[in-house]
Amino acid sequence: MVKAVRVMLAPNNVQQTKMFQYAGAARFAYNWALAKEKDNYEKGGKFISDSELRKEFTRLRNSAEYAWLQNVSNNVTKQAIKDACIAYKNFFKSLQKHPRFKSKKKSTPKFYQDNIKIQFSDTHVKFEGFSSSRKANKQKLNWVRLAEHGRIPTDAKYMN
Repeated sequence: MVKAVRVMLAPNNVQQTKMFQYAGAARFAYNWALAKEKDNYEKGGKFISDSELRKEFTRLRNSAEYAWLQNVSNNVTKQAIKDACIAYKNFFKSLQKHPRFKSKKKSTPKFYQDNIKIQFSDTHVKFEGFSSSRKANKQKLNWVRLAEHGRIPTDAKYMN
């Protein structure tokens, strides 16, 4: 049986800051990919695939100007670029309106975490990449407290 469970997190200030950084990086990657697709379309080019955009974004991420993107998991930006490409494809299939750029003020801050790299306990959720340090006190940053304990089944298979 497929069952959806929505949970509320209770992050501390450091974790909340890191989550907003992840959401900001996802918004930046989405807007960047959308701008590339739009610019390419106006010049008369064909649709750029998400794999090509991700390769170009990796080069951009490794540049000195965008070094702040190194602090964010690559899955976050990869999924944002995929979402932008899907939205652009759906526009040309007449399934939805033209995709709009995400605003810092108006859009809901959100990001994608790979379900394989998330771990659950009865009281906490562990995200990937919040802290890369091997020290025990820094590793605690990866574990975000749940507002409701025991809500997530720990023995189930997670889809997304």
